Amino acid sequence: MGKKEEREKKKEEREEMKKKKVGRKEEEVKEQRKPQRMYDFAKSAHENGYKVIIAGAGGAAHLPGMIASLTPLPVLGVPVKSRTLSGWDSLLSIVQMPKGVAVGTLAIGAAGAWNAGLLASQMLAADKPELLQQIADWKASRADEVLANAELGQG
Repeated sequence: MGKKEEREKKKEEREEMKKKKVGRKEEEVKEQRKPQRMYDFAKSAHENGYKVIIAGAGGAAHLPGMIASLTPLPVLGVPVKSRTLSGWDSLLSIVQMPKGVAVGTLAIGAAGAWNAGLLASQMLAADKPELLQQIADWKASRADEVLANAELGQG
């Protein structure tokens, strides 16, 4: 994630991953201002124990694709809502990756950041039965909560 404001938007995702006891580390990597840092991070992420990378980016949104081109790890891209085009520029930049540069693209803004954390947790849970069960339980409780608050039969 780049700017401080962008990191603030990921607060909900951080809290949810903490609840699920999913290890996480946040790095500030800016592709235009610190290209060597971005390159070094992406090339060594696997060796440094990372399993999934969540990259938030605004504007031209190069970061997720650049990282994906340099690492064998899955990369999830979160478009940051910008003042100019409300995040549409970011979304279109992240989603339009060329063949061979895979980036899982999430929704613009806070919902996308939260879902990136959930999706990363689900990916990590594939070989962790306790985490998988925790996610399944959360999803079941969420469905019950939605149904309990629904106004069925109205209209």
